[in-house]
Amino acid sequence: MTGSAEEFVAELPCWAGPIELEPLLGGTTNTNFVVRDGTDAMVVRLGHDIAAHGIVRTHELAACNAAHRAGLGPEIVHHQPGALVMRYVEARTLQPSDLAEPAMIARLGRVLGTCHREVAKHLRGPTLMFWVFHVCRGYLAEASAQTCRLSGSLSDLAARNNDLEKRLGPIEPAFCHNDLLAANFMDDGNRLWLLDWEYAGWNSPWFDLANLSSNNEFSQSDDETLIGAYFGREPTRDDLATLLVMKCASLLRELLWNLTQERVSTLDLDYEADTNRYLHWFNTAYEQLSAP
Repeated sequence: MTGSAEEFVAELPCWAGPIELEPLLGGTTNTNFVVRDGTDAMVVRLGHDIAAHGIVRTHELAACNAAHRAGLGPEIVHHQPGALVMRYVEARTLQPSDLAEPAMIARLGRVLGTCHREVAKHLRGPTLMFWVFHVCRGYLAEASAQTCRLSGSLSDLAARNNDLEKRLGPIEPAFCHNDLLAANFMDDGNRLWLLDWEYAGWNSPWFDLANLSSNNEFSQSDDETLIGAYFGREPTRDDLATLLVMKCASLLRELLWNLTQERVSTLDLDYEADTNRYLHWFNTAYEQLSAP
């Protein structure tokens, strides 16, 4: 991409007329804009493949199209290398505080059920697997090969990653979102939309449940509400034990993601503080695995 991001967006061939462009804040691996061309409102996501995070934009496009057909995501109206253009959704982006309500947690659980049952039916072409333990091993290998402020902890984190994989055991894979931050959900008053499919891939459904829980600091009561809404039954002790294993895996992935961002990102965000926060959460959750 030559010139500024704004110039690149203005030159996209999908506009019906002169555009009004507004930066959309909040992206951690993309530059985003809301664009109005006098006819429609669109969201433009600018970003290329990111090898350090396993982000492949052609795969993201396939996942976005499948999510739209499954009723979870907006329509993609244009794509080209470096740019993804989708219809603007008139809806409210969820905040972490919204997820403190049991009714919302139940809605989220049902959305994940739809994601895992329906999105794969609409996928076309080759797809990726997001096996979180493999992802973590990749991050750990890269961190070990670089100058890293957590170098003294990497071997222990690698051993814990392997332990978590053994504890989980066999899985029934589903096509998962794998990045369930509150900001990736929007509520239009009638339905929830699920956005940002750049990490989507085949995984254990328990990862999405755990990722949603750990990213948003759910309590055990919240976890029980989530599991109940997802499965349509009361959660069991085995359910909660499996969820805890995957919460540890999710937290480990988040801390290693932020540790990688400390090295590769050019965005003005405090990744070091987030790494430290996730490290604390991971250690706390991992200790719970051995608690009576």
